[in-house]
Parts: sequence; C-alpha cells; structure tokens
Amino acid sequence: MKSRRNPTSAIDPASFRDPDGFVFSEKGRVFRQINPSYKMEYDHLMASGLYDELLGLGLIVPHKEIGDNSRRPHERYKVIEPRTIDFISYPYEWCFSQLRDAALAVLEIQNIALRYGMVLKDSSAYNIQFMDGKPVLIDTLSFSFLQEGEPWTAYRQFCQHFVAPLALMSLVDVRLGQLSRIHVDGVPLPLTRKLLSGRGLFHSGIWLHLKLHARAQERYAGTDLKTFARKRVFSKQAHIGLIESLANCISGLNLQREGFDWGEYYSDGSADSDYLEHKKILVREIIQKIKPRDAWDLGSNTGLFSRLMADGGISTVAFDSDIHCVEESYRTMKRDGLGTLLPLWIDFANPSPALGWEHSERRSLIQRGPVDVVLALALVHHLAISNNIPFHRIATFFWHICSNLVVEFVPRDDPMVEKLLSSRKDTPLEYSQRAFESGFSANFRILSSHDIGDSRRKLYFMKKKPS
Repeated sequence: MKSRRNPTSAIDPASFRDPDGFVFSEKGRVFRQINPSYKMEYDHLMASGLYDELLGLGLIVPHKEIGDNSRRPHERYKVIEPRTIDFISYPYEWCFSQLRDAALAVLEIQNIALRYGMVLKDSSAYNIQFMDGKPVLIDTLSFSFLQEGEPWTAYRQFCQHFVAPLALMSLVDVRLGQLSRIHVDGVPLPLTRKLLSGRGLFHSGIWLHLKLHARAQERYAGTDLKTFARKRVFSKQAHIGLIESLANCISGLNLQREGFDWGEYYSDGSADSDYLEHKKILVREIIQKIKPRDAWDLGSNTGLFSRLMADGGISTVAFDSDIHCVEESYRTMKRDGLGTLLPLWIDFANPSPALGWEHSERRSLIQRGPVDVVLALALVHHLAISNNIPFHRIATFFWHICSNLVVEFVPRDDPMVEKLLSSRKDTPLEYSQRAFESGFSANFRILSSHDIGDSRRKLYFMKKKPS
C-alpha cells in the first residue's frame, strides 16, 4: 500500500468505512491501525497459524507490528506496517486473466480460512493488489469468525465484484469489464442477468451464481436475505462446496479471442527488426543513465520495452488501451515469473479518474504518480492525430507523472502517420517535428535526440523542468 502524494501523516480516504481499523501514512510510510473491536479476530489470525500459512503461499501482504504510532491512540489495539505495494491498481484496470486470478486467490484464502475457523467478512476486489506479479490480500482486517449454520455473508459481494464482470467479459464482450468503473461496489446481478440474456444459459455455474442469485435479490428486495438464508442451516461443508462451485465456474470462463492474433502486434509499419533492435539499444542506454527505481510504459503494446526495464529490476507498470495487448503482456509476465512488471488496461485519452466518496476512495492515475521515468514510444502520434490533443497538452500530462521522459516522435511521412491522417476529413492540428519540440520544451528540457535506424523516427530523452 503506497502513498506517493501524502508525505505527512494522513488517514487513507479509502479506509474510512471499516469500524475495526484504518490505514494511514506517516512520512511516506503506510500503516494500519487495529482497533480494540478487532482484538479477538486479529489475535486468532496471528496465533492460529492462518496468517503464517497465507503468507507462505504468497496470498496476503506481509506486515510487522510496530510500537506506539497511532492517529487515534485511545482507539488503538495494535499498529502494523504492511509491505509497500509498488503501484495500487483497480479491478477496472485489470485484464481478464488478472481479474480471474484475483477471484481464485480470494476463494483460496476463504478455503484456507475455514480450516482455522474463520471466513472473509467481505470479498471486495479492491482488497486485492498485485505484488511480485501475484494477487495478494492487502486488508488484514478482512477475517471474521465462522458462525456455524450461517451462510457466507460476502457471497453476493464476491459475485458482483468477480463472477459478474468475468462472465460478461467472457460471454458477451471483454470491454464490459469497464462496468466495474461505473459500479464501484460491483456489477449489479440483475443487470448482469439482462446483459447475459441467453448466453450464460448453458453455463451451469453462471446460472446458479448469477441468474438465480439475481432473481432472489429481486424477489426478496427489502427483506433481510441473511435471515432468509438462515432458514437453511449452512454447514461448514456447504461453505466448502460453495467455494468449489465458484472456483469451477470461474475457471471455466475464458477470454474469447475473436480472431485476434497477438503475434501480429508490433506490425504498425515499424516492425522492422533493425528498427526495433536499435530502439532497444537506445532505450537501454538512456535507462542506464537515469537508473530509475520505477517506470511507466505508456502505450506499452504487448510489453516488449516494459520487460526490458522490468528485467533490470525496475518496478514497471505497462499501460495499454487494448485489453488484448494487456492480456498477452500479463500472460507473458506470469510465464516468465517477472514480478517487477504490472500490465494494466488504461486508455491515455481517458485515464482512470478519482472515484468514490468525495472523489477520494480510488485515486486518479496522476495521483498515483509521479515515477522516475515514463516511456512513451510510438504513442504521441495517436494522441495528437486520432484524439486531436495538442502537443503542449500531452507534454503537460507527462509533466505531472514523471521526472524523466523517453518519447518517440513519428514524422508526418511515416506510413502509420499517413494512415492516421488519411482518416481525418478535417485539418488536424499542426503535426511536425518543430511543433512537437516546441510543444514539449515548455515543460521539459530536451537532453538528447536520436534517429532510430533508418526509419526517420526520433527518440528523445527529456528531463522535467521545475514548476
């Protein structure tokens, strides 16, 4: 859990809903206060072996208990300091496989917790982050004691946060994953049922966990569903059966490629091997000069240059607006065990905004920066031409998110630029190397520029000017 923009003490605005504790930052470090109301649950979590088993499996963020450091000492039982998460991401920024892996991790945690007499009292996708390339639970206060005979109270939330968006992404359209950005407490199940129509009819898991669940919500609207569920005793074995059913349902969902061939990427007219090899050499040289701790790769495609940085131990977030590219980048990251890389699904013409109560529970992309270096390779011409964003506005955005910038300029006579311009009926903003350099020079000092092979494209190394 990281707070770049809160150098002084501050309570995290995303943690105010939990009466058992809250997250706060102090001089760049992040802490979680545990209130006396959660004493019995926390002591059992730590003493029973549950925390140790989850930690050994890489399913929970590690923490250490610290001394007297509290925002509200009269309410404090303990204060812990979790390991820092390099970059906080949100479910609507994950590709299909990331969301599925996160869902399966929650179910595994729930299954293990049952053996220790505990359950997850909530199953919010926002309690999961990616650490070392794997989904982990970051909310240490998510556990409560198993109450014999009672159903899993977080079941509906799990269906809304995981099963519903995964079903829609798999069976209808992968872009429906963005519904999680609109519905911050999960995609409503009645809405999911309508959108699925007949598509999920023969998928028994979907029928059980979404359609029948949604019908029950509609039928018993305004009643206490927990009380209704208690009419049937929900045994521990029933909990285990529910987890198994949910896991089978989720594992059976897959992303439809619909003719997409990931091998065709880097075929934008710049896939010449000499061009790519020379660009890799130039990027490596610049990165070695900067020696960054963290980096963002904007418009990362399938992650070729993101992996170049992550391979060097740099904490790298790779953003692309094409979810199929993000999917391929994530699968490659998992295959190679490259835990320093986090691929995410973000459109830079419409990046993630601040969301939630008082616009502060989920941070905007800018609020999660800045980083030491940003790569913007073969991106600016798409923003300038396709989205009609002036160079100086692009530069201003980059100024907010980085200290160093490695940016590629694609000239007007490049085949890709000609293709983009040919689709414009109007006269776009001035697009030239002179206009590019002029637009960026207000916010950045241009330290060097390099021709990339014989492509006539240029790679610029720039440093942010002080405000």
